[in-house]
Amino acid sequence: MKKKLLSVILASAMVLSLAGCEKEAPASVSIEVSSASTETSASTETETKNDADVTYVRADDEDVYEAVLGDFEALSAAAKAASSVDERFMLFAQAEAYLLDSAVMIPTTTQGGAYTINRIAPRTVPYVQWGNDDDRLKGLVISDEFCTPAERDDMLAEWAKAVAGEGTYDPAAYLKSKGHTIQDTYTLTFQTAPVTLDWLNTSSQADTEITVNCVDGLVEYNNLSQMTPALAESWEVSDDGLTYTFHIRKGVYWYTSEGQKYAEVTAKDFVAGFRHMLDAQAGLEWLIDGVVVGGTDYYSAGGSWDNVGYKAVDDYTLQVTLEQPTSYFLTMLTYSCFLPICDSFYQAHGGVYGVEEYAAASADTNSYTYGNSDDVASQVYCGPFTIQKLLKDSEILIVANPGYYKADQVTLKSVKWVYDNGENPDALYNDTVAGTYSGIALGASTGLLDKAKADGNFDKYAYVSDTTSTSYFGGLNMNRGTYALESGTVASPQTEKNKVDTHTALMNKNFRKALMHAFDKGTQNATVRGEDLKFTNLRNMYTHPEFVKIENDVTDKDGHTFTAGTFYGEMVQYYLDKLGAKVTVKDGVDGWYNADAAKEYLAKAEEELGDSVSYPINIDVVYYSASDSQVAQANAYKQVIETTLGADKVQVNLIEATTPEDYYASGYRASNGEAGNFDMFYGSGWGPDYGDPSTYLDTFLGEGAGYMTKVIGLF
Repeated sequence: MKKKLLSVILASAMVLSLAGCEKEAPASVSIEVSSASTETSASTETETKNDADVTYVRADDEDVYEAVLGDFEALSAAAKAASSVDERFMLFAQAEAYLLDSAVMIPTTTQGGAYTINRIAPRTVPYVQWGNDDDRLKGLVISDEFCTPAERDDMLAEWAKAVAGEGTYDPAAYLKSKGHTIQDTYTLTFQTAPVTLDWLNTSSQADTEITVNCVDGLVEYNNLSQMTPALAESWEVSDDGLTYTFHIRKGVYWYTSEGQKYAEVTAKDFVAGFRHMLDAQAGLEWLIDGVVVGGTDYYSAGGSWDNVGYKAVDDYTLQVTLEQPTSYFLTMLTYSCFLPICDSFYQAHGGVYGVEEYAAASADTNSYTYGNSDDVASQVYCGPFTIQKLLKDSEILIVANPGYYKADQVTLKSVKWVYDNGENPDALYNDTVAGTYSGIALGASTGLLDKAKADGNFDKYAYVSDTTSTSYFGGLNMNRGTYALESGTVASPQTEKNKVDTHTALMNKNFRKALMHAFDKGTQNATVRGEDLKFTNLRNMYTHPEFVKIENDVTDKDGHTFTAGTFYGEMVQYYLDKLGAKVTVKDGVDGWYNADAAKEYLAKAEEELGDSVSYPINIDVVYYSASDSQVAQANAYKQVIETTLGADKVQVNLIEATTPEDYYASGYRASNGEAGNFDMFYGSGWGPDYGDPSTYLDTFLGEGAGYMTKVIGLF
């Protein structure tokens, strides 16, 4: 989900155009500071005087969630029940402040903010904070030469004027006027291959960043951040805001991987895609909770499909009925959960409809072959590209679809991803300079920053890439269930007593706060970005602080008024301050690190924990040992935590994963909270699916509703 689950640690150095996922809520909920700062451990361990007799037993997820996140769901529900969009944003700010103050997670960085050299013209992919559109490459403009900072500034100025309606943005013409030659192929790298070609049966960016280039949705954003028609050439909204009627573009077809026309795209294909997404339950379905009539009841409670408000009126008319007016509904349509599938192709490859029916059919891989990532012919495509090759340990290739209905707007003939495990950054840099790849981030830990300074490329071409709305974060495993992979690799050194002590300590809010405020993110980030950019891409709240703002004055139940134009982050800061939290939420500063506060929280935790634990408390951090960046980050984390809190109080165990697969299995691709093999994991992130704070915050809802609770070891 980038909108999808993202991995930060194994992110490729390759760059694109970075410049360019049960309580009844009261009617109003306010945050109050609890007089108690210690949650009761839900662990059922048995402790005796002999440490050897201690056995760690994993607790109940719901009990732990209630203990550490308490009223978060009630606060979120209150926001969703708000009478206006402005009140909604204000109440979500309360919920986010509560989440941050719980200290079960800590926002760390965002994308970008790195020294970069690049041949890609800025803002030539869709420019938007949410959805999948910024992965769409059909309009990419690539030069044969690196762009200079001055050239980039000129193009960005031209872009800004176009956004303001003062002309057009034509970076290709500009670059040609400066002697550049425009390229029609694009090569970049990948480190984790798609596990499916079914864009509705995944919530991982590693899957969708390929497939969204091969399928269009109802609407899309352009590179000026404007929503434009895609496969819906027009639409209307009923006066009550509940019914959306989309008119599907005629004459658009599905094509096989060989480029053969298969079937026309119809409204039925959008219905088929929506139902298949609900049937598959791959982490997209919860996005429509409370949005589309009957959708939640269908996938979670066995409700009838006939009651779901997603209907094909005829071949070219799609009608969607909402449960309530939803101001951000159109922005949701740019995310993959609303993409179509070819109904006839799906059924021809073993696809069926119905939650239970799909579960049974998809288990039989002999008859169910739809979207098989080992066979590019197992999918058909209606977008600007078709997938020609998918070799998971070497190469992925997509080529321009000549039958695409807007083929004249596609600037590339092909896009190729080449496998790179990150072990040889020098080779990657040399290939980039030679023109194989378009751009590269100049990391400090990889040595590329010094290399580019030495050969002159830094002075001639380097710029600092834009930051984005994607938020990476670290999560504490509140209910650990795995201490080694099934193969026996990536094994924790902790004894049973260590495990009990760690769980008991993490259930104490002051101990968690001590860990989070001891985390010197700037020092860790400097190992990757370099000392002068160590703060540039730091993020201190989950939602982008300027993601939304209120349009009118709004007053909370305690009488505090936020004036029109107040950004969401400013409201979160107000409620954090009210809670007494020592956090600064704005981007570009280390808003959590506070050594004095960390020590104060640790002292309080020690007092509250008494003799229920033995020190030091063990915190396992898994890292990929073949990555210089990961090694540097892991060692930096260990150093800052143990230096600030004392190695006699907290011991950070650096657990080596020798392969990317083992690293991913320990955290990023762990199937659920219990499978997470870590105590602290800072290798995942989330990018927004649509234009509302709930796109972030819903990922931490309980009882399995929130996709990212697995990063705190739950559900």
